[in-house]
Amino acid sequence: MRDPFIAITASVRDSDIGMPRVVLEAGYLQAVRVARGLPLVFSPLDDEFTREHMFKLAGGLLLTGGEDVDPSRYGQAPDGARTVSPERDAMELTLLEQALERRIPVLGICRGIQILNVALGGTLFQDLFTQRGKDIDHDRYREFDGHIHSIRTDAPRRLAGVFEMDEFVQNSAHHQGIRDLSPELTAVAWAPDGLVEAVEYRAGGAAWTCGVQWHPERTIEEPTGTNRRLFQVFGQEARRTASLDPGG
Repeated sequence: MRDPFIAITASVRDSDIGMPRVVLEAGYLQAVRVARGLPLVFSPLDDEFTREHMFKLAGGLLLTGGEDVDPSRYGQAPDGARTVSPERDAMELTLLEQALERRIPVLGICRGIQILNVALGGTLFQDLFTQRGKDIDHDRYREFDGHIHSIRTDAPRRLAGVFEMDEFVQNSAHHQGIRDLSPELTAVAWAPDGLVEAVEYRAGGAAWTCGVQWHPERTIEEPTGTNRRLFQVFGQEARRTASLDPGG
């Protein structure tokens, strides 16, 4: 069975030489290697023709962390959202729609779980600290390698092979999170303050589609093995889907 191409979404940022640069943390590339996949990097700089033809090669979609989702995407005015990228929102929503149509596996990380929720009709807390409470400081960006808070799981199906215990500890580097969960998603993990930390898409006939709020690519070798298994299962699903594709 061949190693599948995995589409990875990236940001575009300004640089000190006046030219835009494509930004992607190296951990995502390592994660695709753990998944035994071949990375295809997508950015808002791609034209539609290039993106369309590249995505036809992809056997899976990895939605990465980054900017806030534009609140207009879920019917709200700005109220705590920081840097947004309408171009990235448009790109990821299009890729996600195509992935769901093609029934290829999708994994959303941090921003990725948020764009997945918004795409399927959910909403977000634009700023957890001001809109939800201060019981847990989820925005621990400079401590992203650390174990920040525990995560409780309950009856996952697609993630059953990943979460081998009912509770474990993970990092936390986000100031937004799921507010109203999409009716098409099932929450399967929560932080101690009740914030949703993992979801599964269980529509009939859908491919393996999941999201997590923490950053597994930053701690692939964490002691419980949860993060490594997450990418391994994602890769297994991409290979299985590719084997079912007559053109693959």
